[in-house]
Amino acid sequence: MRIGVDLGGTKIEALALDLDGRPLLRRRVPTPQGDYGATLGAVAKLVRALEEELKRRGSLGIGVPGAISPASGLIKNANSTWLIGRPFDRDLSRALNRPVRLANDANCFALSEAVDGAAAGADVVFGVILGTGVGGGIVVTKRPIGGPNAIAGEWGHNPLPWPRDDERPGPACYCGKRGCIETFLSGPGLARDYAAAAGEALNAEAIATLADQGEDRAQATLALYEDRLARGLAHVINILDPDVVVLGGGVSKIGRLTDTVPKLLGLYVFSDRVDTAVVTAHHGDSGGVRGAAWLWAEDEMDRALAAPPP
Repeated sequence: MRIGVDLGGTKIEALALDLDGRPLLRRRVPTPQGDYGATLGAVAKLVRALEEELKRRGSLGIGVPGAISPASGLIKNANSTWLIGRPFDRDLSRALNRPVRLANDANCFALSEAVDGAAAGADVVFGVILGTGVGGGIVVTKRPIGGPNAIAGEWGHNPLPWPRDDERPGPACYCGKRGCIETFLSGPGLARDYAAAAGEALNAEAIATLADQGEDRAQATLALYEDRLARGLAHVINILDPDVVVLGGGVSKIGRLTDTVPKLLGLYVFSDRVDTAVVTAHHGDSGGVRGAAWLWAEDEMDRALAAPPP
């Protein structure tokens, strides 16, 4: 069987799948805040509990909101900051006596949707996370692409393409720059735009509901968001030209995005027509943990279950 773990900032979720991708058992626990050793122990305990209950051993993939630095072999870019600078995959491998594969959570999301989700059968898939932040992952023929810097797909920290005068220099981003795509297309970015127009703080779902009811300011805010999303995706399509773009994260639950954004892509993509499909994630919030489980292909399972060298 395959075991995937989604190591989030507030919860750790583990899922066991059979070799055909059917769920066998799912468990979740709170993430120990600020404590590397306790986080490592919680993941190991969760994996052991699944295996004891199912009475079999599984391959293990981990999705984290960060990546392993190719330069140092240590975790970087994690919003769970106590993981940064730590050899989490190697420590967990020793704790559980087997190889461990670790990938960015957006890559895991994209992999899940490419294997048996909304982009099943597509060769090149770009998975988009529109939530508290804006992330992305690239999968080619069911293999996640990390890149030599382990940042493939990180479109959220590129500048918003074709900015209007009133969009420059753009909001400050935690990365230290201004005008990043993330600052415009994240859930907080959408809420900020509506608050500026209406003087009221609402989340993405509430803004979408008001727009559906015909409220002018919500409609204008959402229309601007859709245009910005089309600009951001057009930039990706011009470079990668994926078969499918899969939208995930809390903002992706605004159902109209998959209707409106494809109609806007033609304004920005460098092509006479745009055949890239834009779809909503099939597996929803389970994409990350499912994708982590798929980090080991079936022909690698013997290696995945082998004990690591001393």
